[in-house]
Amino acid sequence: MTSSILKLADEMWGRREPTSIVASILTGAEEVADGVLMVPGFGHAFALRHEHGVVLFDTGVKLLADKLHEQVTAWDSGPVTHAVYSHGHVDHVGGLGPFDAAADARGVPRPEVIAHDNVLARFRRYADTRGYNTIINRRQFRIPDLVWPTEFREPDVTFSDTHTVEAGGLRLELTHHRGETDDHVVGWLPRQRILFPGDLFLGVAPNAGNPQKVQRYPVDWAAALRWMASLDAELMLGSHGIPIVGADHVREALENTARYLETLVDQTLACLNDGATLVETLHRVRVPDDLAALHYLQPLYDEPEFIVRNVWRQFAGWYDGNPAHLKPATDAALAAELAALSGGAQVLADRALELSRAGEHRLACHLAQLAGDAAPEDKAVHTARAEVYALRAAQERSTMSIGIFSWAEAESRDVLNGPDAIAEPAPDRVPPRDRRA
Repeated sequence: MTSSILKLADEMWGRREPTSIVASILTGAEEVADGVLMVPGFGHAFALRHEHGVVLFDTGVKLLADKLHEQVTAWDSGPVTHAVYSHGHVDHVGGLGPFDAAADARGVPRPEVIAHDNVLARFRRYADTRGYNTIINRRQFRIPDLVWPTEFREPDVTFSDTHTVEAGGLRLELTHHRGETDDHVVGWLPRQRILFPGDLFLGVAPNAGNPQKVQRYPVDWAAALRWMASLDAELMLGSHGIPIVGADHVREALENTARYLETLVDQTLACLNDGATLVETLHRVRVPDDLAALHYLQPLYDEPEFIVRNVWRQFAGWYDGNPAHLKPATDAALAAELAALSGGAQVLADRALELSRAGEHRLACHLAQLAGDAAPEDKAVHTARAEVYALRAAQERSTMSIGIFSWAEAESRDVLNGPDAIAEPAPDRVPPRDRRA
């Protein structure tokens, strides 16, 4: 019987419609190839059957761990012998609790968890920055009560370059590539020609910028995409979005995504070598029209502008070329001075609204922010600031931009209506982690 997931994937490719990193149209677990179960979620998980049990590639979020366990065990009641983390993001490493508990209850070994060496350092960093990660992920995903975890199921086996899982006739080849993260692993079933790119292919523009997160690696990412394209996979099962079916479609998607990253890198480096500032570079670099039109490269999660910033950060450091930013005044001091020169914070706020309503959102946000910084308790100013950021958020497409601009609107709404959970930092503080771990 043909998989309904793969049938949908083929139909969507034919219509060339943009999708989302969250494939909400995929609801139930389904066998998408002989011995391969896809379990959709915010981060998909995959179960690979072998003669002695099951191997998991990615494990989803902790919130859906029980559901993952139910769906996998309903498909195959054998033990989960291995689990692979494509990387250490929380939507890929949260689902093993029920499998560990079931193994303990049966008196059998827990799944052997396999990941790249750098996953351990990531987990330590997550504990050290719990408050920060709570704030930025509330802001990015607009989840007011999110609290960042500090405890994770650590891997039993780590590797630096390549690793092969061989179990009961199954051969799963794992290869490390830097891209969205420095700990990323690609999975490959050579016999079935099935590729598991993890987050190196999302079905939308690559998450290679992400304003609030650590360094991404667009150069390495493009090279990884070229390498994956050379495998001639017949089926690509990414950990987000919709699968891609057929060798021609898989190769096209991977090569065009590589070209997308390569052109952003090349243009940014050309600007750097030409002596441009960061802001000048942001306004010069453009995605070629043929790539910008592709349904799987739409900026629905991350954006090209943010990728340019990450290329700049990787190759040029943090100085943006504006000498006033080298040792700046505080935002409040600058805002107060400009408000005084212009006739007051309300003048800035009124002009910001005028610009925003005329569609000049970039300039409007500068003035609205100055007004708010100059008059942090002024309700009239924050009424304008809230409207400016609401209008800005409404015309954005990416999760990143919508989250940040909506958060800014909420900050001003808090001034007007009292504190709201969406703008509150994490209430608790985490003691410093033992750095010897």
